[in-house]
Amino acid sequence: MAYDLVADLAALVRARRPCVALTGAGISTESGIPDFRSPSGIWATYDPMEYATIAAFRRDPVKVWEFYALRFEMLMTAEPNTGHRALAELEHRGLVEAVVTQNIDGLHQRAGSQAVVEVHGSIRSASCLDCGERVLLENVIAALRDTPAPPCPRCGAVLKPDVVMFGELLPAAAIDRAVELARRAGLLLVVGSSLEVHPVAGLPGETLSAGGALAIVNRGPTPFDDLASIRIDGASGEMLSALAESL
Repeated sequence: MAYDLVADLAALVRARRPCVALTGAGISTESGIPDFRSPSGIWATYDPMEYATIAAFRRDPVKVWEFYALRFEMLMTAEPNTGHRALAELEHRGLVEAVVTQNIDGLHQRAGSQAVVEVHGSIRSASCLDCGERVLLENVIAALRDTPAPPCPRCGAVLKPDVVMFGELLPAAAIDRAVELARRAGLLLVVGSSLEVHPVAGLPGETLSAGGALAIVNRGPTPFDDLASIRIDGASGEMLSALAESL
């Protein structure tokens, strides 16, 4: 049944330009990266109030870094999957203008996507809240071999992962660009997102209000299902690969 809708989705991608993709955790779970909110997700094991707030980081940065150090091991071995590669291919072919992602793993870039807007930050670097120094992931990992919390090479304060924590604002430039892309999109293609986390969950409304269309590829329901022109319940890798083959 899901594959029957891929041809309709391909026709929509051709007809409604530009197409912008909005991706969530569901596209990266197929690369072995667990999501946060499902019954088996990260927050089922770790209390986000203890590990994922800016207040928790300021209170006990070593504890927060112990949590992120475990994730680094997973992220270093994870590889882009067929869904990431399909979106990169569609961008190279001029069929997808940009990817707005809630993910912090950098897999879209590693798959070859060039126009990526990371609205929740990125695990690929860390920054100093005191002096602003930014350190790339490989140097952070090297520092973690010798200390439980990596120090800033300039001032010695503990670095913070460049991911948006609870209690922090989203990066203004990224969210502004995401809203701009959503408003001018002929089609917003949502992949692997339950559309529950705001303000990103409001992007489909921006597209629809401006006269664009919405398509959703996701396992499980979203609040926008009834407003989508096409709704496919299926694995993002399979569906996006089939979409790329159909175009």
